[in-house]
Amino acid sequence: MKGLIMENLIFSLNAVLPLVFLMLLGAFLRKINVFDEDFLGKANKFIFKVLFPFFLFNNIYSSKISEEIDSKFIIFVVIISIAVVGLLIVIIPKYEKDNKNRGVIIQGLYRGNTTLFATALISNIFGNEGLAIVTMLIAIISPTYIFLTVIILDLFTDERQNYKKTLISILSNPLIIGSLLGIAVYTLQIKLPLAMEKTIADIAKTTTPIALMTLGGEIEINNIWKNIKPLVFVVAGKLIIFPAIATLIAISYGYRGMELGVILSMTAPPTAVTSYALAQQHNCNYELAGQIVFLTTLISPFTIFLFVYIFKAAGLF
Repeated sequence: MKGLIMENLIFSLNAVLPLVFLMLLGAFLRKINVFDEDFLGKANKFIFKVLFPFFLFNNIYSSKISEEIDSKFIIFVVIISIAVVGLLIVIIPKYEKDNKNRGVIIQGLYRGNTTLFATALISNIFGNEGLAIVTMLIAIISPTYIFLTVIILDLFTDERQNYKKTLISILSNPLIIGSLLGIAVYTLQIKLPLAMEKTIADIAKTTTPIALMTLGGEIEINNIWKNIKPLVFVVAGKLIIFPAIATLIAISYGYRGMELGVILSMTAPPTAVTSYALAQQHNCNYELAGQIVFLTTLISPFTIFLFVYIFKAAGLF
């Protein structure tokens, strides 16, 4: 039993600690003035307008989706995901009065770093068997979430709502463009030249380390206490409450084993790194967004371990 506990904890730590180390490296580089405010501002634009679109395009383009996937299960997960967003849009404004915090809190609760964590988590628990399902869900849910996030962040700003401006913001958003191009190329089964494939893949590989180091350089740890209430709420909701509710619903519908693992892998990861860049670009409380990414990433190894251990002990995995 002790060996199993340690195995699960080590797995969770190995999945998350590299991300924490990259953020800490960014904070250190800022401390010794390798990163300055001007560099970090330009880096954020580069990440948002170049790296993340390539990253999303490559993830969708390189997906290997099996035709044997249970479509009912896919629909089940997508419905839960969209329903959560709908509930948050209704509930959060009733309790959070600061408009610039509302959109950040909402996306902090529902947007997970699934591309990085879901594939690692499911492959560590079930091997390659669950990867096809997770890949398809990421290809469907990631662009949908980005689309919804742009609307939400535009909705909850101090500026007067302009639907034409919101529509233009959605259509011109680099992340949405990257996702839609990936979906189009994948759906039409367009095969890119090998040299182009490799170039896109190489650019995509740089996204996570550069984004995390930049985020680490901009996080103001000293200001965490200023945002402590929304931070505690979002961290608890993202890492414990929502994964627990989603998996309990799945269990009540009879899902076990790999399917339950897929749902956990889609709901338990820390908040997506892209949420910080999006909050900054939409003039929301990006300081809070960065702190949410940092804390959820730091704490998630232990909450993921807890879920995995409970499900394994209960014979659900």
